[in-house]
Amino acid sequence: MSQLVLALEHGRSFAPEDFVAAPSNRAALAWIERYPDWPAPLVAVHGPAGSGKTHLLHLWRRRAEAIMPDPAALTADDLPRVLGDARAVALDLAGDGPAPEEAALLHLYNLMRDRGGHVLVAARHAPAHWPVRLPDLRSRLAAAPSVAIEPPDDELLAAVLGKLFADRQLRPEPDVVGYLVPRIERSLAAAGRIVDALDRRALALKREITTALARELLDEMTRLL
Repeated sequence: MSQLVLALEHGRSFAPEDFVAAPSNRAALAWIERYPDWPAPLVAVHGPAGSGKTHLLHLWRRRAEAIMPDPAALTADDLPRVLGDARAVALDLAGDGPAPEEAALLHLYNLMRDRGGHVLVAARHAPAHWPVRLPDLRSRLAAAPSVAIEPPDDELLAAVLGKLFADRQLRPEPDVVGYLVPRIERSLAAAGRIVDALDRRALALKREITTALARELLDEMTRLL
């Protein structure tokens, strides 16, 4: 069966207790934990949508007491005001919103270097592969350490599904998680959406969360694609 991409709304939590460490994110998590012992002013974590990049960014933001400005609002002229005296900046470039000006990114890198501070960037792709025009920025990004986050493996996806059910005080039939793992999109966001959808469906129908209910929901969503 082809994997299903669910398009249901679900709130996202970036709390430390909601992060599940696994082989797919171990290398990136190690960079967070070794802060501030970083060899460069900028480090990037990158990976596909739903792999946990933004969650890691928020973990580091708390650890480093970093500010987290809106990337689209960063301009070279306004950067000193936005940064204030900050020495740690979390920059989420993993979404679909406008990217900051290249001049602003270069200025940010230089300011953090001069202050002895750091920037952590979350993005879909490694900075060395960004289509950057400014030569100075391109050279800095190419030299910046970057670490990939892989899509979640079966073990991580199952652990996340189990935790999401538990957080809602739901007790699905024992085989539900195993049934879902190979049938949903391999992302943490998809895990959250399917748990939310099953919770709503079970409540509306006054049924337990069973494999049969999960099958019905996935079949229905497949027909709507």
